[in-house]
Amino acid sequence: MPSFCDVRMVFAVVVIAELLAFVLVLAGDRAEGWSKLGLVSLFVQLVALTSAAVLCMVRPVLARIGNTAAAISSYLLLLLITAVISELAFQMGGLGQTVAGNTDHPGFLFRNLGISAIMSALVLRYLYVQHQWRQQIQAEAQVRVQALQARIRPHFLFNSMNSIAALTRSDPVRAEQAVQDLSDLFRVTLQEASERVTLDDEISVAERYLRMEALRLGDRLRVEWDIDRLPKKRLVPSLILQPLLENAIYHGIEPSPQGGRIRITGWAEGKRITIKISNPRAVSRADAHRKGNQIALENIRLRLQLAFGGQAGVALTETGDQFETTLYFPREKMQ
Repeated sequence: MPSFCDVRMVFAVVVIAELLAFVLVLAGDRAEGWSKLGLVSLFVQLVALTSAAVLCMVRPVLARIGNTAAAISSYLLLLLITAVISELAFQMGGLGQTVAGNTDHPGFLFRNLGISAIMSALVLRYLYVQHQWRQQIQAEAQVRVQALQARIRPHFLFNSMNSIAALTRSDPVRAEQAVQDLSDLFRVTLQEASERVTLDDEISVAERYLRMEALRLGDRLRVEWDIDRLPKKRLVPSLILQPLLENAIYHGIEPSPQGGRIRITGWAEGKRITIKISNPRAVSRADAHRKGNQIALENIRLRLQLAFGGQAGVALTETGDQFETTLYFPREKMQ
């Protein structure tokens, strides 16, 4: 069940209830239908909002029982709320008589219960299907991130070990740092796929990866960070930066004899956090870069949207001899 305490869900309930009120008015006597639209809307909205409030309050209880029991309990609650409000409205006189029209007391109650039974069944079924679909998307996203965690290229591992071996005698301090960076990178691959990390931790993983690549590429790899304006404690899905940096090196820095610069810029403005990664565009690998980036982009886009909804995404643009990847997601934690 979704959270009926969420403002967006309450808005959806209001819209659905108002549409139902229009349908009820259109299905009635056209001569007087529009004149009583206000009272019909008031009655339907009262039932809908009361139902949402009750489901919001009992959600912790429903979460502790099975899906079938929760669905049946929710359905019966909606019918009970409809019956109670219908009875109160009929006893009030004006509101009940306007909504009921020429229907007698039992007819009014049974009519409202019948409409509520049909609408409640449809809405609950829709929510169940949506829940199943969301679980499937979550499972797919977890499989994707697990594959992403396991895909550190073999040549990266071999090159890193060779670089560490070469540094052992000439620069033991850098060799020790490299071993620590490599172990931290592989520790990330052992985390749960659904685990969230702070933006600070995600940046730290990216920095370690770039330091390891710098051992191999030397002065050919130049990195520029401009991330002081980022809220570092924001929780994000893991591995949203490292795959993009890996593509930037593999498709933009490695093919060029003179190397190039990777620039990572991040800031928070209003309700949005934006991170941009730009790297050179190697003409000889432009098509391969585009294909490789699309795989990483689709993976990261799915996990960002699963975590933050439609307010998050990722985009790739080409400007001259540069590729630019942009990540964006809400600044504040969503319900």
